[in-house]
Amino acid sequence: MFQTLYNYFWWDRLWLPANLTWAQLQDRDGEIHAKPSDLYITFPLAILLLILRHLFERYVATPIAGLLNIKDKVRLKAAPNPVLEIFYSSSSKHPKQAEVETLSKKCGCTARQVERWFRRRRNQDRPSLLKKFREASWRFTFYLLAFIAGMCVLVDKPWFYDLQKVWEGYPSQNLLPSQYWYYVLELSFYWSLLFSVASDVKRKDFTEQIIHHVATIVLITFSWFTNYIRAGTLVMALHDSSDHLLEDPALHHHLPPGLVPGLLRLLFLQLHDDCPSVSAHVLGILHPADGPEIHNWKDGEG
Repeated sequence: MFQTLYNYFWWDRLWLPANLTWAQLQDRDGEIHAKPSDLYITFPLAILLLILRHLFERYVATPIAGLLNIKDKVRLKAAPNPVLEIFYSSSSKHPKQAEVETLSKKCGCTARQVERWFRRRRNQDRPSLLKKFREASWRFTFYLLAFIAGMCVLVDKPWFYDLQKVWEGYPSQNLLPSQYWYYVLELSFYWSLLFSVASDVKRKDFTEQIIHHVATIVLITFSWFTNYIRAGTLVMALHDSSDHLLEDPALHHHLPPGLVPGLLRLLFLQLHDDCPSVSAHVLGILHPADGPEIHNWKDGEG
């Protein structure tokens, strides 16, 4: 039964185009092709990235935060109270008025004191400003370095300038060492994000964040299995080109008001507003900025 499931999982028609088989993607005549087993290394590398992240946040991001005068607010801690703690952990962090009255009777304190205890207890669970800054700094640094690495990988490749060459010779496209390490680095990073999501600052879009990480891992893995390496490196570089700019406003948000102007944020918005989307060009669709309704809006019409 296990062999049947294994064969079905790796069925050619499930992964590859109709005119392609796994046999065609085997190494031959000096050509090296992507293989699923090549990605096993991403799991230990993800652990290594988590260790590197810890060192970065402690010895790089924290001193930078000190130089920028980023400090945690002093928060009053809730007094130890087993009854209220059990209710807080198992029932609700925001008790209703009737529940407040019941808890006040059990604890022998006033309703006002119960409300104050819950407010302080909730404040204790809020992530500190320093923690948010360190996490944003790590993501910003990685995305920026990954974008630079992607440009180094792609800048001398003909398919970076002519998208028709992305599929030239497919599926017999030789895997380059630079492409391999770019894929491994990106996939390892997203595995590390998925591993650390439980301990990171819980955002409002937590569910969407999980879906994003899983979808990214699936897409990177799928493109590797099917040898869409050239297209995959272009897409990853495209995302890295904007991801580090999107982290910049997050960093500015944690800085004291007026310390650093939001020039990068304005630059990103201006580029997005004025330039055709590269992703739209890759997908072969019309970018909204090319539409007459957008230009009319810019000109003050409509």
